[in-house]
Amino acid sequence: MTGMGVEVGAQTARSRALAVLRIRSRALAVALLPAAVAVVLLVGGSTGHLTGGPWPVTRWVVTVLAGLVLLAAAGIALVVARARPAVSPTVPIAEESAPDLYRMVRDLADRLDVPPPSAIALTPDCDSWLEDRTHPAHGPPPTEARDEITGVRGSSAHVRRTSAAPVLVIGSPFLWWMRVGELRAVLAPVVAGTGPSAHPDIAAARRFVRGLDAAVAVTSAPAHGPVVRTVLAGIGWVTRLLLRSCRGHAAEMERGVAAAAAERAQAVDYGLRIVAQEQVGLAYAGWDRLLNRVALPAWRMGRWPSRLDVGVVAALTELSRRDRLAEGFTSRLGERPACDLLEEPGTVDEAASLLAARLFHGGPAETGPDWAPVDWQEYPDEVVDRTWRADAARLHRVLDALGVRHSPDPTVPDRGGPTLARVLDHLTAPPTEAETGADADADADTGAGTDAGGGTRAASGTAPEPDSVPFVAKRRGAYERMGADEDDGGLGLGSERTAALAAGLSAELARDEASVPVSVPSGGAEQPGPDLAFWEDGMLPLFPLQPPRTGRELLADHVTAMVCCAAMDTAGAAPGLDWLDGPSLLVGGERAADLGPRVLTLVEDGDPAPLRDWLRRLGVRPEKPVRLV
Repeated sequence: MTGMGVEVGAQTARSRALAVLRIRSRALAVALLPAAVAVVLLVGGSTGHLTGGPWPVTRWVVTVLAGLVLLAAAGIALVVARARPAVSPTVPIAEESAPDLYRMVRDLADRLDVPPPSAIALTPDCDSWLEDRTHPAHGPPPTEARDEITGVRGSSAHVRRTSAAPVLVIGSPFLWWMRVGELRAVLAPVVAGTGPSAHPDIAAARRFVRGLDAAVAVTSAPAHGPVVRTVLAGIGWVTRLLLRSCRGHAAEMERGVAAAAAERAQAVDYGLRIVAQEQVGLAYAGWDRLLNRVALPAWRMGRWPSRLDVGVVAALTELSRRDRLAEGFTSRLGERPACDLLEEPGTVDEAASLLAARLFHGGPAETGPDWAPVDWQEYPDEVVDRTWRADAARLHRVLDALGVRHSPDPTVPDRGGPTLARVLDHLTAPPTEAETGADADADADTGAGTDAGGGTRAASGTAPEPDSVPFVAKRRGAYERMGADEDDGGLGLGSERTAALAAGLSAELARDEASVPVSVPSGGAEQPGPDLAFWEDGMLPLFPLQPPRTGRELLADHVTAMVCCAAMDTAGAAPGLDWLDGPSLLVGGERAADLGPRVLTLVEDGDPAPLRDWLRRLGVRPEKPVRLV
């Protein structure tokens, strides 16, 4: 029954591939039709059969038209042939660095009776697939096409030409979280796809569709000059027409390939594959949480965790311990992990971690003074502590720009110094008469505005020095106007001063991010490294993890950072790392999990009572200055 399902899926894929190739042949025939008519007319004129009357004029008109059509067809064919199809950025794994992994994949291909993949690469995501990289624009294929002897028992064998096998791309979290048997079971349906991929008709149809897709991308790119735009527009119209004609057949072809591969893999580790699929879902949940709550704060700080795959193991271990998700979890950890198939798993993990930072955050391709790796042991001090103090410093810069005093009582001398009490008083005290109208005239004279990135600009278009008094006044006016127009999405940002503070934080954060230099990759990374030749660096990050934070989220994060700084400097608390929730405050060695709701009550409702009770219970002194970066 399995063999019948494999044959049905393969037959469907082959028939749809032939349909795609017929569309290609029809397009070629249309391009050659005027030339064929011109040849007939020219031959008829030279033999004396088509002379006199309109034939000479018709002959030259058709000949010129045929030349133009052939020239246009040659240009379109050249664009389709030379356009570079999209290739996933991956970390290539050489066979010398993972002989056991290659051996396992080849044994799996032998069991499935399919050609082995030509190479193996890793992606920093929870997915696995086959990727063809034999397009001419990508250079020579990983393995040259070869002669394969095929045939059936009792009949004469014959030789046919087969295409190079595709590259097997494996999700790096799978290697660290799964056991060897589980990884083999998960990869079985993927590796089985090399069988249909080796068929010459399917390979040719895929190359044609990928070339059309890449040509559409080329023609959609901005070009200079009206002539170039006109030519690309014509080529784009033709390639889109062909791509629409092929779309249905290509989709059915891929469904047939997937069905044939799934049926072929049914006989390999069927029971284990059910268990392995549960681990796929668990790995995806832990990976997503690790990236959003642990890696993202480090990336924003200019540091990239160099052992993300080790981190996902720690996160999933903690998740299983807390929620008891995996039955027999301890016995499973006693089995051999799939990362043991690599000769140097630490080096591969570091390369995959840097690639993840580029894909999801858009960081530079190489390490530098503003983009350095960080180990998990250093994460609390190098990332958590520095992030909190940088956010607290930004919060006080905005308060300074808004003219907020360090003491709400105007009769008390202003001693200065960044204190938590200053933040609490500003968010909870009623607005004074001076705050509501003292700077109306000054704001009208500044002419400050807001740029497209959320930052502030002077009326002349040149940003003055941030430490100058006029610049502070301009920023204050801009923040207050931004706060008056701030749309908090119905989340209740409280008073206008709270909204102005949130708007100021958004603007300051945009200015800080805009001042970070962007590093251009040199492309000289050593193996194993990402496939930098296939990158389109102008589009990074390719997969941003989160949308920009709202004003309410920014304000809550900065107030939380200020509270944590005060707790560390006055109550002996320490920064910590929670594998599932990211940066955390440790009080007496225990994670303070009840701080977030109290900060939200302050930010959203203007009620400081729960937070003040929490500070009093822990012995935090809000009036004491804290250390900032």
